[in-house]
Amino acid sequence: MGLACGAGAALFWAAGFATARHGILIGFSPADLALHRFAWAGFLFLPYVARMGFADLGGIGWRKAIALTLFGGPPLALISYAGFILVPLGHGGVIQPSSATLFGLLFSAVILKEWLPASRLVGAGVIVLGVCLIGIEALATIGHHGILGDLAFVAAGLCFAIFAVLLRRWRISPLPALAVVSVISLVDFPIHAALFGFERMLSFGLAENLLQLFVQGALAGPAAIYLFARAVVLVGPSRAAVFTALVPAFTLAIGYILIGEVPSVTQFIGMLIVLVGFRLTQRQ
Repeated sequence: MGLACGAGAALFWAAGFATARHGILIGFSPADLALHRFAWAGFLFLPYVARMGFADLGGIGWRKAIALTLFGGPPLALISYAGFILVPLGHGGVIQPSSATLFGLLFSAVILKEWLPASRLVGAGVIVLGVCLIGIEALATIGHHGILGDLAFVAAGLCFAIFAVLLRRWRISPLPALAVVSVISLVDFPIHAALFGFERMLSFGLAENLLQLFVQGALAGPAAIYLFARAVVLVGPSRAAVFTALVPAFTLAIGYILIGEVPSVTQFIGMLIVLVGFRLTQRQ
């Protein structure tokens, strides 16, 4: 059951990447996708947060909740989705989780004062090698704006790593954090209405909007977080962390099935190198 939960979480996160790339290709803006990613979940979690209490958000507090929203909410989604405008799916599906892992290791050592064994440092170096290989391909085949796309995913990984280290430092469970971030993200509705309106989103039809709402707002968000949290309980945090290594492979597979985007040989080699690095970073 623990293995199934961990693999399911990785599958849902990968589906979020692939569906976001599909949305960008048909004309959704990053702001449209960010709205689907968090705002609808906000309505779902309103009763849960109401039971926690709006005064202090179940002990989290508004200051911490706003900080978590800035690094793990709509701004993170906007940066990530913007990257898919510039580079293919394989770049985002590999670089963002890799960057989150690298920055997570850095923050764990510097901020949380955790000891890093040699295997994790070697694994971090291997991940950097794989990411650099994909970045070189972006520069050679896409141009300088390809590097900007890759840097967007590096920035998104950085935001997620900050979000994760704040959860650990403040000892906040993932599900309450996701609920609070989603509810605060409801402010995105009036902002989106004032800046962009909803006509563009509606023009893509009900089916495409429901697809983004279901995958981004349900699977890649609450469902993935719940499954990963269950995996941590069932198999332990160190073993559960290995499941993040499945995200790049799942992303490329779903991208091929869903939108017919075939990764290049360089992207595939870079992904394999990153997978080796992932495995090394999780060794005890």
